[in-house]
Amino acid sequence: MSTQTIQPDSDECIDSPCDGISTIIEPKQRPVDSFSVRRYLPHRQCRKVGPFVFFDHMGPAEFPPGKGMDVRPHPHIGLATVTYMFEGEILHRDSLEYVQAITPGAVNWMTAGRGIVHSERTADVPRANGQRLHGLQVWVALPEEYEETAPEFYHYEESELPEIKQDGVTMRLIAGSAYSRVSPVKTFSPLFYLDVHMPAASTIHVPEEYAERAIHVVSGQVRIKERRIAPFNMAICREAERVEITAMQESRLALFGGVPITDRFLWWNFVSSSKSRIEQAKHDWENDRFGRVPGETEFIPLPEDR
Repeated sequence: MSTQTIQPDSDECIDSPCDGISTIIEPKQRPVDSFSVRRYLPHRQCRKVGPFVFFDHMGPAEFPPGKGMDVRPHPHIGLATVTYMFEGEILHRDSLEYVQAITPGAVNWMTAGRGIVHSERTADVPRANGQRLHGLQVWVALPEEYEETAPEFYHYEESELPEIKQDGVTMRLIAGSAYSRVSPVKTFSPLFYLDVHMPAASTIHVPEEYAERAIHVVSGQVRIKERRIAPFNMAICREAERVEITAMQESRLALFGGVPITDRFLWWNFVSSSKSRIEQAKHDWENDRFGRVPGETEFIPLPEDR
């Protein structure tokens, strides 16, 4: 879900390697359709975390009856999008002819590969009734050997995702592997992505088997050694040491990371290891070569700052 050229943020960043945390990111507000999101990645001091190259926190946003989200059809290449809702519902449509309601706790993994087009809108019933919208959308860069793979879309119900319980902490493994469990979500490189609920005073450690890891505080407040991480902040772990999190109050986190990938170019909705491939994608979108979303006539034009 990106309707503008991505520019990494240049400030709101604090370095502190002494507690296993290399960077703390405070987000910038970015407009998306009729509401705004908090954008964390890419950041000037943290372009990516493992294969995760883009991270948006949507809402919480209140839509009154008759209003909703309408992100018109737009293209992607070289990545997989992962939408995960806490509250509300989004209707996904794509050029592979998939139509899927994205609901809380379920996972929608869309592999763009060599190219896909999709829209994200509020369906008729929640639009008529009004709704509160709250969730995360991330982009996972595909390894170079899979950048041109065939596009795919997979939906996984919440009941299909492993639930992990440790010392009162409850976690849902959205994708990848962590704490000796494996998610059924199809991925292309070693990674982990967790939805974590922590009661006050509970403690957990961040999975240690990955070189790059991040902690995003969805709600509540946590402590890492003497450092307090406020709500809507993200802590980046690039140190090899064990990182232990303590909940200062009831908290919800997203933990994610993975094996580092080679450098990627990001422009608008395109991700690639090749600048020329992005130029080709621009040309293809301008000349209607991506395919269309059935039932949709609108589209988002290529940004002017091309």
